[in-house]
Amino acid sequence: MNEISFKLVDKIERDHALSLDEYELLVKSLTPSLASYIAKKAIKARKRIYGDRVFIRGLIEISNICKNDCYYCGIRRSNKNARRYRLSKEDIISCCGEGYKLGFRTFVLQGGEDMYYTDSVLCDIVSAIKSAHPDCAVTLSMGERSRQSYKALYDSGADRYLLRHESADKEHYALLHPHEMSYDNRFRCLYDLREIGYQVGCGFMVGSPYQTPAHIASDLKFIESFKPDMCGIGPFIPHHDTPFAAMSAGTLELTCFLLSVIRLIYPNVLLPSTTALGTIDKSGREKGILSGANVVMPNLSPPSVRKKYELYDNKICTGEEAASGIEQLKDKIKLIGYKIVTERGDIIKK
Repeated sequence: MNEISFKLVDKIERDHALSLDEYELLVKSLTPSLASYIAKKAIKARKRIYGDRVFIRGLIEISNICKNDCYYCGIRRSNKNARRYRLSKEDIISCCGEGYKLGFRTFVLQGGEDMYYTDSVLCDIVSAIKSAHPDCAVTLSMGERSRQSYKALYDSGADRYLLRHESADKEHYALLHPHEMSYDNRFRCLYDLREIGYQVGCGFMVGSPYQTPAHIASDLKFIESFKPDMCGIGPFIPHHDTPFAAMSAGTLELTCFLLSVIRLIYPNVLLPSTTALGTIDKSGREKGILSGANVVMPNLSPPSVRKKYELYDNKICTGEEAASGIEQLKDKIKLIGYKIVTERGDIIKK
Protein backbone atom coordinates (compact mmCIF):
# COMPACT_ATOMS: atom_id res chain seq x y z
CA MET A 1 0.00 0.00 0.00
CA ASN A 2 2.87 2.38 0.80
CA GLU A 3 4.31 2.19 -2.72
CA ILE A 4 0.85 2.69 -4.20
CA SER A 5 0.20 5.79 -2.06
CA PHE A 6 3.44 7.43 -3.23
CA LYS A 7 2.40 6.76 -6.81
CA LEU A 8 -0.98 8.39 -6.07
CA VAL A 9 0.82 11.54 -4.92
CA ASP A 10 2.76 11.54 -8.20
CA LYS A 11 -0.51 11.13 -10.06
CA ILE A 12 -2.11 14.15 -8.33
CA GLU A 13 0.95 16.23 -9.09
CA ARG A 14 0.70 15.26 -12.76
CA ASP A 15 -3.07 15.14 -13.34
CA HIS A 16 -4.47 17.24 -10.44
CA ALA A 17 -7.10 14.54 -10.00
CA LEU A 18 -7.79 11.12 -8.54
CA SER A 19 -10.81 8.86 -8.40
CA LEU A 20 -12.92 8.73 -5.25
CA ASP A 21 -11.45 5.36 -4.34
CA GLU A 22 -7.92 6.66 -4.86
CA TYR A 23 -8.53 9.68 -2.64
CA GLU A 24 -9.91 7.41 0.07
CA LEU A 25 -6.90 5.09 -0.19
CA LEU A 26 -4.53 8.06 0.01
CA VAL A 27 -6.19 9.35 3.19
CA LYS A 28 -6.02 5.89 4.75
CA SER A 29 -2.33 5.59 3.81
CA LEU A 30 -1.08 8.63 5.74
CA THR A 31 2.35 8.09 7.27
CA PRO A 32 5.07 10.60 8.27
CA SER A 33 7.11 9.65 5.20
CA LEU A 34 4.14 10.11 2.85
CA ALA A 35 3.29 13.45 4.47
CA SER A 36 6.88 14.63 3.99
CA TYR A 37 6.87 13.47 0.38
CA ILE A 38 3.68 15.27 -0.58
CA ALA A 39 4.58 18.43 1.40
CA LYS A 40 7.74 18.85 -0.69
CA LYS A 41 5.69 18.60 -3.86
CA ALA A 42 3.07 21.02 -2.51
CA ILE A 43 5.73 23.58 -1.63
CA LYS A 44 7.21 23.27 -5.12
CA ALA A 45 3.77 23.81 -6.69
CA ARG A 46 3.02 26.82 -4.51
CA LYS A 47 6.43 28.43 -5.06
CA ARG A 48 6.06 28.09 -8.81
CA ILE A 49 3.02 30.40 -8.65
CA TYR A 50 3.36 32.49 -5.49
CA GLY A 51 7.06 32.31 -4.64
CA ASP A 52 7.77 32.67 -0.94
CA ARG A 53 4.92 35.12 -0.32
CA VAL A 54 2.38 34.61 2.44
CA PHE A 55 -0.70 36.83 2.23
CA ILE A 56 -2.33 38.34 5.31
CA ARG A 57 -6.05 39.00 5.78
CA GLY A 58 -7.45 41.11 8.59
CA LEU A 59 -10.24 39.10 10.22
CA ILE A 60 -13.11 41.09 11.75
CA GLU A 61 -15.64 38.95 13.61
CA ILE A 62 -18.64 41.23 13.32
CA SER A 63 -21.27 39.25 15.25
CA ASN A 64 -21.67 36.03 17.22
CA ILE A 65 -25.46 36.12 16.90
CA CYS A 66 -26.68 33.31 14.65
CA LYS A 67 -30.09 32.01 13.61
CA ASN A 68 -28.65 28.56 12.88
CA ASP A 69 -28.16 25.67 15.27
CA CYS A 70 -25.24 23.72 13.75
CA TYR A 71 -24.36 20.93 16.15
CA TYR A 72 -20.60 21.64 16.19
CA CYS A 73 -20.63 25.41 16.65
CA GLY A 74 -20.14 27.35 19.87
CA ILE A 75 -22.25 30.29 18.68
CA ARG A 76 -25.24 28.11 17.70
CA ARG A 77 -28.55 29.70 18.66
CA SER A 78 -29.24 27.07 21.35
CA ASN A 79 -26.13 27.99 23.33
CA LYS A 80 -27.63 30.11 26.10
CA ASN A 81 -24.20 30.59 27.68
CA ALA A 82 -22.75 32.49 24.75
CA ARG A 83 -22.13 36.17 25.46
CA ARG A 84 -23.64 37.76 22.39
CA TYR A 85 -22.43 40.89 20.64
CA ARG A 86 -22.75 42.73 17.36
CA LEU A 87 -20.39 45.32 15.86
CA SER A 88 -21.76 48.56 14.47
CA LYS A 89 -20.81 50.04 11.12
CA GLU A 90 -18.58 52.50 12.98
CA ASP A 91 -16.86 49.66 14.85
CA ILE A 92 -16.15 47.80 11.62
CA ILE A 93 -14.85 50.87 9.79
CA SER A 94 -12.58 51.62 12.75
CA CYS A 95 -11.16 48.08 12.65
CA CYS A 96 -10.43 48.47 8.95
CA GLY A 97 -8.72 51.81 9.57
CA GLU A 98 -6.46 50.28 12.21
CA GLY A 99 -5.75 47.34 9.95
CA TYR A 100 -4.88 49.57 7.02
CA LYS A 101 -2.25 51.33 9.13
CA LEU A 102 -0.76 47.92 9.97
CA GLY A 103 -0.48 47.01 6.30
CA PHE A 104 -3.59 44.91 5.72
CA ARG A 105 -5.06 45.14 2.24
CA THR A 106 -7.80 42.53 2.62
CA PHE A 107 -10.50 42.66 5.27
CA VAL A 108 -12.56 39.57 6.07
CA LEU A 109 -15.95 40.25 7.65
CA GLN A 110 -17.07 37.06 9.35
CA GLY A 111 -20.11 36.44 11.49
CA GLY A 112 -23.00 34.23 12.40
CA GLU A 113 -26.14 34.47 10.30
CA ASP A 114 -27.33 37.55 12.19
CA MET A 115 -30.58 38.86 10.71
CA TYR A 116 -29.63 42.42 11.70
CA TYR A 117 -27.26 42.50 8.74
CA THR A 118 -29.85 42.93 6.02
CA ASP A 119 -28.73 43.62 2.48
CA SER A 120 -29.07 47.38 2.98
CA VAL A 121 -27.07 47.35 6.23
CA LEU A 122 -24.30 45.10 4.92
CA CYS A 123 -24.10 46.77 1.52
CA ASP A 124 -23.70 50.12 3.26
CA ILE A 125 -20.82 48.75 5.34
CA VAL A 126 -19.08 47.21 2.32
CA SER A 127 -19.47 50.41 0.30
CA ALA A 128 -18.02 52.47 3.15
CA ILE A 129 -14.99 50.20 3.44
CA LYS A 130 -14.33 50.33 -0.29
CA SER A 131 -14.77 54.09 -0.31
CA ALA A 132 -12.26 54.55 2.51
CA HIS A 133 -9.81 51.94 1.18
CA PRO A 134 -10.30 51.51 -2.59
CA ASP A 135 -7.05 49.58 -2.90
CA CYS A 136 -8.28 46.85 -0.56
CA ALA A 137 -10.31 43.69 -1.05
CA VAL A 138 -13.38 42.93 1.04
CA THR A 139 -14.14 39.30 1.81
CA LEU A 140 -17.45 38.28 3.37
CA SER A 141 -18.16 35.15 5.36
CA MET A 142 -21.76 35.61 6.42
CA GLY A 143 -23.32 32.28 5.61
CA GLU A 144 -26.19 31.35 3.36
CA ARG A 145 -28.08 34.16 1.64
CA SER A 146 -30.25 34.49 -1.46
CA ARG A 147 -28.74 34.95 -4.91
CA GLN A 148 -30.22 38.45 -4.97
CA SER A 149 -28.46 39.23 -1.70
CA TYR A 150 -25.12 37.96 -2.96
CA LYS A 151 -25.53 40.03 -6.13
CA ALA A 152 -26.33 43.19 -4.17
CA LEU A 153 -23.28 42.71 -1.95
CA TYR A 154 -21.08 42.07 -4.98
CA ASP A 155 -22.39 45.23 -6.64
CA SER A 156 -21.62 47.19 -3.46
CA GLY A 157 -17.96 46.19 -3.72
CA ALA A 158 -17.49 42.78 -2.06
CA ASP A 159 -14.73 40.88 -3.83
CA ARG A 160 -14.66 37.46 -2.19
CA TYR A 161 -16.98 35.18 -0.26
CA LEU A 162 -16.08 32.34 2.06
CA LEU A 163 -18.65 29.61 2.65
CA ARG A 164 -17.39 26.26 3.88
CA HIS A 165 -19.33 23.46 2.26
CA GLU A 166 -18.73 21.43 5.49
CA SER A 167 -19.27 18.06 3.81
CA ALA A 168 -19.69 16.98 0.20
CA ASP A 169 -21.52 13.87 1.41
CA LYS A 170 -25.23 14.58 1.86
CA GLU A 171 -25.74 12.08 4.68
CA HIS A 172 -22.70 13.31 6.58
CA TYR A 173 -23.82 16.93 6.14
CA ALA A 174 -27.15 15.99 7.76
CA LEU A 175 -25.33 14.58 10.80
CA LEU A 176 -23.68 17.95 11.42
CA HIS A 177 -26.70 20.22 10.94
CA PRO A 178 -30.35 20.45 12.05
CA HIS A 179 -33.00 19.33 9.59
CA GLU A 180 -33.94 22.88 8.58
CA MET A 181 -30.51 23.36 7.04
CA SER A 182 -30.19 22.04 3.52
CA TYR A 183 -27.19 20.45 1.81
CA ASP A 184 -28.71 21.44 -1.52
CA ASN A 185 -29.06 25.07 -0.47
CA ARG A 186 -25.47 25.22 0.77
CA PHE A 187 -24.19 24.10 -2.61
CA ARG A 188 -26.67 26.34 -4.42
CA CYS A 189 -25.05 29.24 -2.59
CA LEU A 190 -21.56 28.25 -3.71
CA TYR A 191 -22.53 27.99 -7.35
CA ASP A 192 -24.50 31.26 -7.20
CA LEU A 193 -21.44 33.02 -5.79
CA ARG A 194 -19.26 31.62 -8.56
CA GLU A 195 -21.72 32.66 -11.28
CA ILE A 196 -22.06 36.19 -9.89
CA GLY A 197 -18.31 36.74 -10.13
CA TYR A 198 -16.92 36.45 -6.61
CA GLN A 199 -13.64 34.84 -5.75
CA VAL A 200 -15.20 31.93 -3.85
CA GLY A 201 -13.94 29.89 -0.93
CA CYS A 202 -15.24 26.54 0.31
CA GLY A 203 -13.85 24.10 2.88
CA PHE A 204 -14.50 21.59 5.64
CA MET A 205 -13.50 20.51 9.13
CA VAL A 206 -10.90 17.77 9.35
CA GLY A 207 -11.93 15.09 11.84
CA SER A 208 -15.48 16.36 12.19
CA PRO A 209 -17.92 14.05 14.01
CA TYR A 210 -18.77 10.86 12.09
CA GLN A 211 -16.33 11.77 9.29
CA THR A 212 -14.74 8.84 7.46
CA PRO A 213 -11.97 8.67 4.84
CA ALA A 214 -14.73 8.18 2.27
CA HIS A 215 -16.30 11.50 3.32
CA ILE A 216 -12.94 13.24 2.98
CA ALA A 217 -12.55 11.66 -0.46
CA SER A 218 -15.88 13.24 -1.47
CA ASP A 219 -14.67 16.61 -0.19
CA LEU A 220 -11.48 16.36 -2.20
CA LYS A 221 -13.38 15.32 -5.33
CA PHE A 222 -15.68 18.33 -4.93
CA ILE A 223 -12.69 20.65 -4.54
CA GLU A 224 -11.17 19.09 -7.65
CA SER A 225 -14.28 19.84 -9.72
CA PHE A 226 -15.24 23.20 -8.20
CA LYS A 227 -11.71 24.65 -8.20
CA PRO A 228 -12.34 27.21 -5.43
CA ASP A 229 -10.29 30.37 -5.40
CA MET A 230 -9.84 29.81 -1.65
CA CYS A 231 -10.18 26.69 0.46
CA GLY A 232 -10.38 26.80 4.25
CA ILE A 233 -9.78 23.59 6.15
CA GLY A 234 -8.88 23.18 9.79
CA PRO A 235 -9.06 20.54 12.49
CA PHE A 236 -12.40 20.08 14.21
CA ILE A 237 -12.15 21.26 17.82
CA PRO A 238 -15.20 20.60 20.03
CA HIS A 239 -16.96 23.30 22.03
CA HIS A 240 -18.16 22.46 25.54
CA ASP A 241 -21.66 23.88 24.97
CA THR A 242 -22.53 21.80 21.92
CA PRO A 243 -23.88 18.26 21.38
CA PHE A 244 -20.41 17.31 20.13
CA ALA A 245 -18.61 18.37 23.31
CA ALA A 246 -17.30 14.86 23.99
CA MET A 247 -16.03 14.26 20.45
CA SER A 248 -12.31 13.96 19.74
CA ALA A 249 -10.55 16.83 18.02
CA GLY A 250 -9.17 16.52 14.52
CA THR A 251 -5.44 16.10 14.10
CA LEU A 252 -2.73 18.46 12.97
CA GLU A 253 -1.09 15.70 10.94
CA LEU A 254 -4.11 14.88 8.81
CA THR A 255 -4.98 18.55 8.32
CA CYS A 256 -1.48 19.41 7.09
CA PHE A 257 -1.50 16.35 4.83
CA LEU A 258 -4.79 17.48 3.28
CA LEU A 259 -3.44 20.99 2.78
CA SER A 260 -0.71 19.41 0.66
CA VAL A 261 -3.25 17.31 -1.25
CA ILE A 262 -5.41 20.37 -2.00
CA ARG A 263 -2.39 22.35 -3.16
CA LEU A 264 -1.59 19.63 -5.70
CA ILE A 265 -5.23 19.32 -6.79
CA TYR A 266 -5.38 23.03 -7.59
CA PRO A 267 -1.94 24.67 -7.35
CA ASN A 268 -3.36 28.19 -7.78
CA VAL A 269 -5.64 28.03 -4.74
CA LEU A 270 -5.31 30.51 -1.88
CA LEU A 271 -4.94 28.23 1.11
CA PRO A 272 -5.11 29.53 4.69
CA SER A 273 -3.19 28.12 7.60
CA THR A 274 -5.94 28.58 10.15
CA THR A 275 -6.15 29.70 13.76
CA ALA A 276 -7.44 26.23 14.62
CA LEU A 277 -4.08 24.77 13.61
CA GLY A 278 -2.42 27.12 16.09
CA THR A 279 -4.90 26.03 18.74
CA ILE A 280 -4.01 22.37 18.26
CA ASP A 281 -0.26 23.08 18.23
CA LYS A 282 1.56 26.34 19.02
CA SER A 283 3.58 25.95 15.81
CA GLY A 284 0.62 24.62 13.87
CA ARG A 285 0.26 27.65 11.62
CA GLU A 286 3.88 27.41 10.52
CA LYS A 287 3.42 23.69 9.89
CA GLY A 288 0.44 24.55 7.69
CA ILE A 289 2.57 26.89 5.61
CA LEU A 290 5.25 24.21 5.33
CA SER A 291 2.53 21.91 3.98
CA GLY A 292 1.45 24.23 1.16
CA ALA A 293 -0.69 26.98 2.73
CA ASN A 294 -0.02 30.61 1.78
CA VAL A 295 -2.55 32.73 3.73
CA VAL A 296 -2.82 33.75 7.39
CA MET A 297 -5.65 35.72 8.98
CA PRO A 298 -4.75 37.62 12.16
CA ASN A 299 -7.62 39.00 14.21
CA LEU A 300 -8.57 42.66 13.74
CA SER A 301 -11.70 42.47 15.91
CA PRO A 302 -11.88 44.73 18.97
CA PRO A 303 -10.11 43.01 21.90
CA SER A 304 -13.31 43.20 23.96
CA VAL A 305 -15.17 40.76 21.68
CA ARG A 306 -12.50 38.31 20.48
CA LYS A 307 -13.11 35.75 23.23
CA LYS A 308 -16.86 35.95 22.62
CA TYR A 309 -16.54 34.70 19.04
CA GLU A 310 -15.92 31.20 20.33
CA LEU A 311 -16.70 28.67 17.63
CA TYR A 312 -14.64 26.06 19.50
CA ASP A 313 -12.87 25.76 22.84
CA ASN A 314 -9.51 27.40 23.63
CA LYS A 315 -9.49 29.63 20.56
CA ILE A 316 -6.35 31.80 20.54
CA CYS A 317 -6.71 35.47 19.61
CA THR A 318 -3.74 37.21 21.26
CA GLY A 319 -0.06 37.54 20.45
CA GLU A 320 0.69 36.95 16.79
CA GLU A 321 -2.94 35.80 16.32
CA ALA A 322 -3.97 39.43 16.87
CA ALA A 323 -3.38 41.93 14.08
CA SER A 324 -1.44 44.11 16.51
CA GLY A 325 1.14 41.33 16.72
CA ILE A 326 1.90 41.52 13.01
CA GLU A 327 5.63 42.12 13.50
CA GLN A 328 5.89 39.05 15.71
CA LEU A 329 4.02 37.07 13.06
CA LYS A 330 6.32 38.34 10.32
CA ASP A 331 9.34 37.20 12.31
CA LYS A 332 7.90 33.71 12.83
CA ILE A 333 7.08 33.35 9.15
CA LYS A 334 10.54 34.61 8.18
CA LEU A 335 12.17 31.96 10.39
CA ILE A 336 10.64 29.21 8.22
CA GLY A 337 11.78 30.82 4.97
CA TYR A 338 8.75 32.83 3.91
CA LYS A 339 7.70 36.48 3.97
CA ILE A 340 4.42 38.18 4.72
CA VAL A 341 3.48 40.67 2.04
CA THR A 342 1.13 43.62 2.26
CA GLU A 343 -0.99 43.38 -0.85
CA ARG A 344 -4.49 42.25 -1.76
CA GLY A 345 -3.22 38.80 -2.55
CA ASP A 346 -5.70 37.84 -5.27
CA ILE A 347 -5.60 34.38 -6.76
CA ILE A 348 -3.16 34.04 -9.66
CA LYS A 349 -4.67 32.07 -12.52
CA LYS A 350 -2.30 30.92 -15.22
